[in-house]
Formats: sequence, C-alpha cells, structure tokens
Amino acid sequence: MKETYRCWAEIDRAALRHNAKVVRDRIGSAEMLAVVKANAYGHGLVGVAETLADQAQLFGVANLQEALTLRESLPHPVVILGPATPEERPVIAEHGFIPTISSLEEAQAFDRLKPTSVNFKIDTGMGRMGVVQNIAREVFHQVARMANVKIHSISTHMPVSNEDAEYTRDQLVRFREIVDQLRAQVPGSYKAHVLQSAGTLAFNQPTHDIVRAGIMLYGISPLPEFRHLLKPAMTWKTRICLLRDVPKGSSISYGRTFIAPQDMRVATLSAGYADGYPWYLSNRGAAFLVRGKRCPLLGRVTMDLMVIDVSGLGDVQAGDDVVIMGRDGSEEIPCSELAEKAGTITWEIVTRIGARVRRVYV
Repeated sequence: MKETYRCWAEIDRAALRHNAKVVRDRIGSAEMLAVVKANAYGHGLVGVAETLADQAQLFGVANLQEALTLRESLPHPVVILGPATPEERPVIAEHGFIPTISSLEEAQAFDRLKPTSVNFKIDTGMGRMGVVQNIAREVFHQVARMANVKIHSISTHMPVSNEDAEYTRDQLVRFREIVDQLRAQVPGSYKAHVLQSAGTLAFNQPTHDIVRAGIMLYGISPLPEFRHLLKPAMTWKTRICLLRDVPKGSSISYGRTFIAPQDMRVATLSAGYADGYPWYLSNRGAAFLVRGKRCPLLGRVTMDLMVIDVSGLGDVQAGDDVVIMGRDGSEEIPCSELAEKAGTITWEIVTRIGARVRRVYV
C-alpha cells in the first residue's frame, strides 16, 4: 500500500495513453516505436510497455539487458537503439532483437551468426552512431548482399531538432534523398525512421514509415510551445518523516548554508539525492508541495533526507504526502522547473530517479 512507501512515483496510465494518442494523431499511418529505454525514462520499463502495448507497434531500448527484460513481458518487435558489444551479438541474434548497426564490420559480425534483421543507421549530423553519410550508400549495398543480414529499417538521429530548425530541415531533406536513392537502387520492404519527440511535434511532414516517440510519451515536451498537448505521466512523491520547531539562528544541513532568520517550523522529508533528487538544487530556490502549498527547500540536499519550511502551514503532520514533482491542487512543480533550476535537461531529471523510488501505476 502507498502508506508504506517513503518515496514513490505515481505513474498515470491514462496520461501515457493520452500522450500516445497525440503521437498517433500526428503521424498518420506510420508505425509507432515507443522508446522505453532507461527504465522508460524513469517511469518503469515493463509497466509503461504493458500500458502502451496496444498502441505501439515496436519498442525501442538502449541495450540488450533492457531488451531481455522487455521480452519477458511482451512479444513486440524490439529495436536496440544503442550499439551492441561483440559478446552481446549472438544473444541478440538468438532472441530475434533488431540491433542498430553503424559499420560494415558490425554487419559482417551478425552475418556470421543466424539470420538477423538490423536497423541500418546513417550519421547525418549527430556524430554518435551511424555510417557517415558520404559512404552510407556504398556500405548499404554491401550489407544488403549479405546472406544472414536482413535490413529491417534505415534511420538517422536529429541532434538539434529542439534548437535549430534550419539545420533540422536540411537534415531531413538529406535523409529523404538518401532513402529515396537507396530504395531506387536496392528494392526491399525495409522501412525508414528519423522523427523523435521534437520531430514529431514540429517537423512531422513527412513522417516516413516509423516514428520513435520518446519523452513526449511521458508528458514532457522538448519544445515548450507544445506542452499543452501532453499530460505529465509522473507525480513524484515523498513523505514528511519528522517535524521540528527550530529557533532563530539554527543551521540546517551540511555546510550550514542556511541559517534560520527567525523561529521556524521545519519538516524533514524521506528522500534525497540517492533517490535521484539533484544535489545541485540545494540553495537554488527549489520548492515542494505540501497540501497544495509551495514549501521551500532549506539548505543542502543530503543522501536520504531533505528539510523544508512548513512555517506557513496549519496542521501539517508527520506522514503527510509531499509532491516533489507534479501537481497538487492548483499548484504544480513541473519537470521543466526542476531541470531549469538544476541547470540540466528534463530527460536527466526523470531518468536519474533511483531504483528505491517505487513506481506505482494508477
């Protein structure tokens, strides 16, 4: 039961399905590849995948371990979006996962195994994975001739789709030209995909055959102007484990970076940076919601505990719920607020939430 949790994340299944419908409405007949890597962006790999099983045609994970965990629960095709180590390749082939390859050497390694469908990645600007664009056609032709390698799809990745629209449009044109040329030269049933969340929201024509929906599935928009379309799927909570009255001049937490300017009522929360709350939010204006009211963080975040000011509240009690991220009544602390104050990105806020934070599906 919820009452036994010290720190937990409530995952709203209806919000997940709503966000998946937003994707579907924007991509037409294209297949949806739901990206559930990094424990479904912190929302729980299996729980999220089961929720979206009837809306997603494929799932995307980062590595073999995630693929194996997912396969225990669902039979959907699984694309491994990150590169495989040499030791992982036989297991990938044996289980029928779809690895992403970025070189001729990787394709040759899979060709020496049993028949394997692969995602052929082209580097059009990300610089992290993929066959570089100027030799992609040549390598593709060689891979297409291999006996045990079947090309499932061609893909690329957009590095600045939420920052540089001009570059992104040029990149999409270049990718379209490559795909058209390859299909003319090497006929086949392979599909193409490039759009991720920002692309789906802002650059969704053309969609190609598959769309990789990531952070938008979780109700977080990479582009602020589209935030109203989505419903945040996570409410991150903890509880008050201790209430104390401290006199003026009392110091709070490590480093004594906060000194009480007057007598205060303070609450100790049963969460800290070991649960994923950023230490960098210490003394940066962060707040929590208690009974729908903002209560400021006092002093430094510690490993397992944090202290907040509840002087302005009435009958707050030990055991009361506290919202770390999410909505309580008319007030909200969105993921974007935590990211901005911590000097990071929303992706990091949700994916860093720790394993001891229980995911509860509602």
